[in-house]
Amino acid sequence: MDNASPSAEYLFQRAVQLLDDGDLAAAEIVLQLVLQLRPDMAEAQVNLGWVLERSNRVREAEDHYRRALELQPWNLQPYLNLGAMLTAQKRFADAEMLYRRALAVAPDVPELLSNLGVLLACMKRDAEAEQCYRRALALAPRYRTARFNLAYVLLRHGRYEEGWSCLEAREPSVHLERQLSCPCWQGEPLHGKAILVGFEAGHGDMIQFARYTVLLKEAGAHHVSIICHPGLKRLFSRLRGVDDIIGMDETLPNFAWDYWILPMSLPFHFGTRETTIPAAIPYLSPPADRMAYWANSIGPRDGELRIGLVWRGNPRHENDVDRSLPSLSTLIPLSQIPKLRFFSLQKGKAADEAVLPPFPLTDLSPGIDDFDDTAAIVAQLDLVITVDSAVAHLAGALGTRCWVLLPDYKCDWRWLTGVNDSPWYPHVMRLFRQRTMGDWAPPIEEMRGALSALAQGFAG
Repeated sequence: MDNASPSAEYLFQRAVQLLDDGDLAAAEIVLQLVLQLRPDMAEAQVNLGWVLERSNRVREAEDHYRRALELQPWNLQPYLNLGAMLTAQKRFADAEMLYRRALAVAPDVPELLSNLGVLLACMKRDAEAEQCYRRALALAPRYRTARFNLAYVLLRHGRYEEGWSCLEAREPSVHLERQLSCPCWQGEPLHGKAILVGFEAGHGDMIQFARYTVLLKEAGAHHVSIICHPGLKRLFSRLRGVDDIIGMDETLPNFAWDYWILPMSLPFHFGTRETTIPAAIPYLSPPADRMAYWANSIGPRDGELRIGLVWRGNPRHENDVDRSLPSLSTLIPLSQIPKLRFFSLQKGKAADEAVLPPFPLTDLSPGIDDFDDTAAIVAQLDLVITVDSAVAHLAGALGTRCWVLLPDYKCDWRWLTGVNDSPWYPHVMRLFRQRTMGDWAPPIEEMRGALSALAQGFAG
């Protein structure tokens, strides 16, 4: 009998427990011990690869995943883990080869098909991605991940009828379900009812879908409450159709709501199509007192176009590296146009770039406390130039002209595909898209030409 085998098995179970407890550092040490005793244990190779990947030691992680595949070419977990990691590294050809190899071993595994669909969608091979998702769903109709992934492809092509339905497969709001005794609204009659709109995702998502509160009122709801990020509370206090605003950092009041709903479920229940988007712009308004306050900081027009700049989004966003500009310097070509005055609306760490900017720029960010302040500034500008950020949605909701720089890689579904405007913010928004991944020069050159024409036609 091999005395080392039981010890390796025991250590492996200990490592699994440490992973369950979230202690990755300790799990790594134990898994290394396991592999010293049993280098042929494929499960330990996979788990150690996963731990190393979480620590961003991707080269080491890949070595362990590939060793696991050598040991057990029929084991699907290393295919799934390594394929997802290669996709995240944008090693698309390697990832596709791996998934095709896995499907040759197991052609009817929904998880593999869904992962391949994600990869193909990242490569903008949407028709093939859709086929993968539909095949996965044919095999496993209740597979929520594949249905949610399908929503991404459908929505970015404006196929809203099925897209909104598939979007309902996203993770439910366990937080609200636990706190509320009332059911989630499923489209029942609202006459005389009270409904709570919960929060989800980022500030921009809340701004975009807050427009639906007025539709809830028009559908007969007598009381509409909304939960939002603290920075949106004052701004949403003037939102039509809302009776009270609750910060997500506050305890829910003791109120007898009849239903609750997540904001991105409202388009589904109201049957929104591209031609029926509730796009009465503006649906948000700035506060008069903050308008007066910021008018002094912005100063007189003096015959110049007043332009607000945002060059980086939320760093916690999964695609922020691609959707944000490398730095403020990327916008230098715009600064060479006469009759322009630039203002920084940038918040976060990237705002430091406005201290010693590469071109003349008035930094307003230190005085911005919340989106009420930002709204008061944006409403007094002639144009906002921004990456895909909450400020883009704010400008659109205020009816301020807004030009948005969009990435080629994983461009968000709400901007559709192949268009240069937005049905969500008609007549005020223009989209400037990358033509190749990571190359901002062409859209910024296109924007420079458009901005020069705008400045020439500006009467002051």
